[in-house]
Amino acid sequence: MARHKSIPDEQVLDRLFDVIVETGPDGLTFAKGAATTGLSPASLVQRYGNRERLVEAILLHAWDKLDAETAVADAEEAVTPQGAVDLLMRLMPPESAERDATDGLLLLREDIRNPKLRARGAAWGHAVAEALGRRLSDDGEKGRRLGWQMAAVWQGAHIWWAFTRTEPAERAIRRMLVEWLERL
Repeated sequence: MARHKSIPDEQVLDRLFDVIVETGPDGLTFAKGAATTGLSPASLVQRYGNRERLVEAILLHAWDKLDAETAVADAEEAVTPQGAVDLLMRLMPPESAERDATDGLLLLREDIRNPKLRARGAAWGHAVAEALGRRLSDDGEKGRRLGWQMAAVWQGAHIWWAFTRTEPAERAIRRMLVEWLERL
C-alpha cells in the first residue's frame, strides 16, 4: 500500500525555493531541505532521487508559477503599449527587485546550465515576447521583434538598476520602459 504524502509536493517545492534563493542551488542539501520542510532527508531522497533532481524539481515548479503569473498578467493588462509596461512591472514586484537582482542570478545560472530549465526559460521568453508584441503592434512579426526588444530593455533596466540604485527599482525600470516606448 502506498503511503500518503504528509506535505504536498507543491508546498515542499515552495519552501525549498526560498532555501535555494538564499543559499544558491549548490548550497541546498537534503539536511537543509529536511529542516525547512519538516520531512526527513530520506523522504526527500525518496521523492526526488538526488540533489540535482531536487533542484530541477524546485526550479521547474518556479517556472510553472511564473508561467501562470504571466498568463494572468497577459489576460488582465490592457492591449496597449502602457499595458505592456504594466505587464512587465507585474512580473517584477518592487519588493523582490533586490532579491531577483542578486540571489536570483544564482538561479538563472542553474536555469541556463540545465537543458530542461533552459527550455522552460526559452518558452517563457517567447510567451512574454508574444504578449508584449500584441500590445506594441498589429503586425505579428513586427510585434514579436518589438516584444523581444522590450523584454531585453526590461531585463537590462533591472540589471543596471541593481548596479546604480539611484532611485527605487519600480520607478527606474518603469522609466526606462516608458522612455524606450517613446522612442518607437
